[in-house]
Amino acid sequence: MGNDYKPLAYGNLKTYSIHDRYSKVDMRDFSTPWKKGSQFSAFLDSLPSILAGNDLRSVIAAISRAVKHKRPVCFAMGGHVIKTGMSPIVIDLMEKKIFTLLAMNGSGIIHDLETAMMGRTSEDVDQSLGNGSFGMARETSAFLNQAIKNAKTHGMGLGRAVGELILAENLPHKALSLTATGAALDIPVTVHVAIGTDIIHMHPDFDASACGAASHDDFKRFAATIADLENGVFINAGSAVILPEVFLKAVTLVRNLGHQLDAVTTVNLDFIRQYRPMTNVVNRPTLGKGKGFSIIGHHEILIPLIAAGVIESV
Repeated sequence: MGNDYKPLAYGNLKTYSIHDRYSKVDMRDFSTPWKKGSQFSAFLDSLPSILAGNDLRSVIAAISRAVKHKRPVCFAMGGHVIKTGMSPIVIDLMEKKIFTLLAMNGSGIIHDLETAMMGRTSEDVDQSLGNGSFGMARETSAFLNQAIKNAKTHGMGLGRAVGELILAENLPHKALSLTATGAALDIPVTVHVAIGTDIIHMHPDFDASACGAASHDDFKRFAATIADLENGVFINAGSAVILPEVFLKAVTLVRNLGHQLDAVTTVNLDFIRQYRPMTNVVNRPTLGKGKGFSIIGHHEILIPLIAAGVIESV
């Protein structure tokens, strides 16, 4: 069959003038070279108005608008944010009343506590898994399980219970604790636990029912903030499953209860694109008037960049 085809003749091809064609890239959107001694705002202005360069400025502008109009800016995070050394940046944004709520998965309180307790965290799993010692640190489990018991006794959320216990025990590095900062400033820090995912769940003194009740209390507090998120910003940094699912459930809950949630900006920050953050954070909740952004990169670069841009703008 192949021998039956003759070479295609295209002498009558139709063409048009390039001057009449729309082009997606224009030199007016190009970057500009850095000038020594310039300010940070000049750096942002120097980025191209193309793709992530434009998105980064748009995210900074959305957060700045929300702050100026006293709208919520919610920062949801996986434990990786702490493990990349971002706690001082996040705390600074809490103290400046830029972040109005923090949400984390169960690993967040582990790394937050260990930082407050010892100034270091992140066990070497490769080294300890083989001999069965992974996750068996006594102090981490004992402290957090006491916080869980306190949450049950006093009827409080898990994030608040951890923060208050860190303050009460006057841990040496409490100034680096997100939960302690939240407790001190009365900023909600909610913790959303999936049973079986965290090292403290393996210890015999773990009270699963108390932990579940405290985490459910945090979900209700989280949802109360989402109910007021109109013209606000929701940021998901590094949580691939838990926080995107929690956010989506809160969105449908508050809409079902009659709260307006249309003009909202959502942002996902991670070094790869994953299904749930893209679907449950960036795309679905923003259908209509909202706007979703996904910026790919490392937390240790993106979070300080965005923080600096917002601080310069508000």
